[in-house]
Amino acid sequence: MRYLKSIVLLVAVVSFMACEGDFRERADGNPREFVVVMDSTKWDSETAQAIRETFGKLIFTLPNPEANYDLSFMPIRSRQQLERIRKGRNVIFAAPLNEDTNVGRQIKAFLDDGVEARVESGESFAFPIEDQWYKDQYVLILTSTSDSLLADKIRNSEQALLSSALEKELQRWNWDVYEKKEQTQYSDSLWNDHGFMVRFQHDYYKGVDTLNFQTYRRLLPDNERRMWIWWKDNVTDISFLDDDWINATRDSLLQTYFKGSRDNQYVSTEYRRPVETTSFQKDRYIGYETLGTWQLINGAMGGPFVNFTYFDPTTNRLFMIEYQQFAPRVRKKLTFVRQFRAMGRTFESDSTWTSN
Repeated sequence: MRYLKSIVLLVAVVSFMACEGDFRERADGNPREFVVVMDSTKWDSETAQAIRETFGKLIFTLPNPEANYDLSFMPIRSRQQLERIRKGRNVIFAAPLNEDTNVGRQIKAFLDDGVEARVESGESFAFPIEDQWYKDQYVLILTSTSDSLLADKIRNSEQALLSSALEKELQRWNWDVYEKKEQTQYSDSLWNDHGFMVRFQHDYYKGVDTLNFQTYRRLLPDNERRMWIWWKDNVTDISFLDDDWINATRDSLLQTYFKGSRDNQYVSTEYRRPVETTSFQKDRYIGYETLGTWQLINGAMGGPFVNFTYFDPTTNRLFMIEYQQFAPRVRKKLTFVRQFRAMGRTFESDSTWTSN
């Protein structure tokens, strides 16, 4: 919010809402869609194409490729239309700084002189703003000194732009998944009995419960979801921890605990499709997130999965948490994958835990 001219007023409003509660309406729109605000004459510009290539980029770690976000382009033709745009849940305003259009003038009105100078010098071009006009809102201002330069900056910053939008989306899912009811008895049991926890949605139920492995299921018509947890104590060296080890360990556990109706049927990773692992830091934990699809060997079942591998260096413990979906009649799976990615990030480990 420091990028807007009305900073003093906004700080006062935010301070009031922090003390009294935010009673504003929630933003409208599909959380999987971005409204891209550009002049209609610019929808074929380099900037527009760069936005399509970035925010509309296909994700291939799914049974069927899906775009990161659906995009809807819209101009500003009137004050009333601008007010409707300002109610949107995900909004991108994109134009060169001095573009002589309604969108260009609106972007210029958003920024103060200091920020304009940073844009003109090439220091900054992207300004994300959360909950600006409504609750649960993500607004992104993209601007530079020319169309081609702005397009280059968008393409070169693809990962940062998508990460910023994803972070907001995962916050939303975290609120949405646990809003109805949270099964704290499961997370409390894990914490008290095993020294770690992850939050559980309201209608999961426990299946297998062995020494260091547990399974849970959420069984709905045409949309079954599964979750499993594995952990290992006294891990003092993680030099072995890489993509291959994660997938090999996952496959070994899947073959042991997830079998079909016949003896030769078991669940495994589907390596014909992309399987991608990225590392991240969560508090003191070293984390790895693996995205891909699973399949039933010698059967006709499959779906997406999200796996989290965490190492706690304080307690020398290694954890795996995986979510799977089986929903052959549900065509688009990305919404559920994003839910899984939010749920797996609720992991916590007790720093005082000892294997004894």
